[in-house]
Amino acid sequence: MTAAPLRVAFAGTPEFAAAALAAIVAAGYPVPLVLTQPDRPAGRGMKQVASPVKRLALEHALAVDQPERLRTEAQRAALVACAPDVLVVAAYGLILPREVLELPRLGCVNIHASLLPRWRGAAPIHRAIEAGDAETGITIMQMDEGLDTGPMLMREAIPIAPDDTTGSLHDRLAALGADMIVAALGRLAAGGLAAVPQPAEGVTYAAKIGKAEAALDWRRSAAELARAVRAFDPFPGAVATLRDTPLKIWRADPVVGRGEPGTVLAVDPTGIVVACGVGALRLGALQRPGSRRLAVGEFLPGFPVNPGERFAV
Repeated sequence: MTAAPLRVAFAGTPEFAAAALAAIVAAGYPVPLVLTQPDRPAGRGMKQVASPVKRLALEHALAVDQPERLRTEAQRAALVACAPDVLVVAAYGLILPREVLELPRLGCVNIHASLLPRWRGAAPIHRAIEAGDAETGITIMQMDEGLDTGPMLMREAIPIAPDDTTGSLHDRLAALGADMIVAALGRLAAGGLAAVPQPAEGVTYAAKIGKAEAALDWRRSAAELARAVRAFDPFPGAVATLRDTPLKIWRADPVVGRGEPGTVLAVDPTGIVVACGVGALRLGALQRPGSRRLAVGEFLPGFPVNPGERFAV
């Protein structure tokens, strides 16, 4: 007699999580409930917008619950009522209390976008690029009450390309996480997944990205600033201020150069070269307020930049 498929409740909010939910549904697992963050105001009109996970769930006629927290019995009632075998969590945005962690028969399983224990926390993709890591990956983890501290069930690495942004790396990791969670559920149902404790060495924390971090500090090295530009694309976007105008920098490469940090050393249609604490940075794509991303050759006619000018430090 064939065992009934796992009943998989799901908790997630952004596109990263939606990719995993789509894969779980496509694999044929019953999903009795989807938890996601409440609708939030967004856009110029600040209208209430559903999360990517909610939109996908509604497309598949899945039940959706959007509690502000999961601390009370009333907030957990829908999850309790659906009696899942396992709760899959991906970028949900809420801390799960012990009562939730202990609710499913097989516990709660998290899809985390790093090679744990490196980059526990909220922004592992940004921080891996910013730090210059050569690789990252996905860890499927059995959740406990700590911050990404639970034992590992599966772990797979991928290289970080020299031109990867958070956006491009996010998409590759989302696809990998989707594939891995389907494989993990199959092995979990068959009792073939062993939980391995995370090593005590190599723990780092990926703090949430703040908009204040977006301002480029030209006293840093060109290599560090180039990584920051890639790490903050698409959010929050690296910012450099020239003539009191905040400009978003979307592409930048370290080059040979020397001068007072923030000073424009050279300008041509291929780039604006700016002196850094070590080396120089060639800016290849910029955006001024109210405009769109432009390659430097398109940007300069509308916002001329001259050698000798200095970006705010």
